[in-house]
Amino acid sequence: MKLRELLQGIACAAVQGDADAEILGVHFDSRQVGEGFLFIAHRGTSVDGHDFIGSAIANGAVAVLFEQSPPELIPGIVYARCADTSRALGMVAANFYGNPSRALKLVGVTGTNGKTTTATLLYELVRLLGHPAGLLSTVCNYVDGKRSETSCTTPDPVHLNAMMRQMVDAGCRYCFMEVSSHAIDQQRVSGLAFDGAIFSNITHDHLDYHKTFKRYIETKKAFFDGLPREAFALANADDKHASVMLQNTAARAYTYACKRSADFTARAIERRLDGMLLSINGSEVWMQFVGDFNVYNLLAVYAAASLLGFSDAEILPAMSRLVPVAGRFDVLISPAGVMAIVDYAHTPDALENVLSTIERLKHAGSQVITVVGAGGDRDRTKRPLMAAAACRYSDRVILTSDNPRSEDPEAIIEEMYEGAPAEARDRVLRVSRREEAIRAALLLARRDDIVLVAGKGHETYQEIKGVKHPFDDKEIIRDLFTS
Repeated sequence: MKLRELLQGIACAAVQGDADAEILGVHFDSRQVGEGFLFIAHRGTSVDGHDFIGSAIANGAVAVLFEQSPPELIPGIVYARCADTSRALGMVAANFYGNPSRALKLVGVTGTNGKTTTATLLYELVRLLGHPAGLLSTVCNYVDGKRSETSCTTPDPVHLNAMMRQMVDAGCRYCFMEVSSHAIDQQRVSGLAFDGAIFSNITHDHLDYHKTFKRYIETKKAFFDGLPREAFALANADDKHASVMLQNTAARAYTYACKRSADFTARAIERRLDGMLLSINGSEVWMQFVGDFNVYNLLAVYAAASLLGFSDAEILPAMSRLVPVAGRFDVLISPAGVMAIVDYAHTPDALENVLSTIERLKHAGSQVITVVGAGGDRDRTKRPLMAAAACRYSDRVILTSDNPRSEDPEAIIEEMYEGAPAEARDRVLRVSRREEAIRAALLLARRDDIVLVAGKGHETYQEIKGVKHPFDDKEIIRDLFTS
């Protein structure tokens, strides 16, 4: 593809050299650059690509897109300057891969909690209805039924467009993706053509990155502000920030809610540990999910499917066949009658949602024992709030490691412990080794008690000092149940 074609839609202040140069690949990481590549000098959060222009050229780059001209211009290399390489990166990647998002019905899901479940269930629903689809999520990525691992919620623009190209080539008509606040702020979704966007909620998270809650809200809002007129914007009206998300969007605005009037509504008629009977826009359907938080997720799925043009006669029977996402309220029961629940809840609000669901469903006299930690090198302000939420709903709490990363696990636990109310501290244990914390919880439990192991969910590793060690909460529990 010619450089001129790759730069379509990008306002370049100057191009020095042959704009018709043939480009064989694009990348923003100089280590991934090969012969004939265009290198985009992207300014990241910790690394500035402008510092690696020389390395990219040494690795074979024949063209460079930058904001700030390098000190030395090498003859034979094409140089192009633009105002914002972060935004340009997404547009270049989309152009290079033939703008695959335009050939898909692309729906993005954003919010603090519920992104993974909503995006995954939409993917599963559409495939149950007979349509090939793709998924980009925290748990894994799918090109129709083919799975690939993921390392972040929203990949970089090059990987995003490469995967969407694979989806289109595989015959996919739909793609559902999680859109994180980091991805919005870093313009990783620049150049993508969205047909719809869903806002689930916004609660305390990621303040290590965004610094203020106001900035966090504004970042989410920017995603909706950028939607085209023909797209739909769907927001949870029971979240007080829904109106903010929708106020400036050019897209068709819709709401869903369980507590107030909205375009799409739902309520739980019957709740059991194996599922619940829902009324969705007046139609009853049995779902294999528990918890009011899942009522919202399922309602968002129903609403989005409706806005994509599917009928109730198609949607509701297929929804009754859906099953929970891995690591989200996963239930395991021991031969002795102890129930363990593994959940990804890693924010105060998500933890409270899971625990309040357990509170409503547990047997009279049953204990709730919660094992929970907090990630290292992440938002420290939520740590005491996590412990406070656990203490509100639990008979016993064990504070432990999550992914400590570069931090001392004991220091993280100490910061969490500060949030435990004085009257609850005799019910709180601190066990830094996560496996030992889970073991202690199961030893404390008796028949009909419920042990919640929160924070890691689907993850199969524990990150310590830059190394990911194999660790799976569910496997640990299974082993302890049979030992």
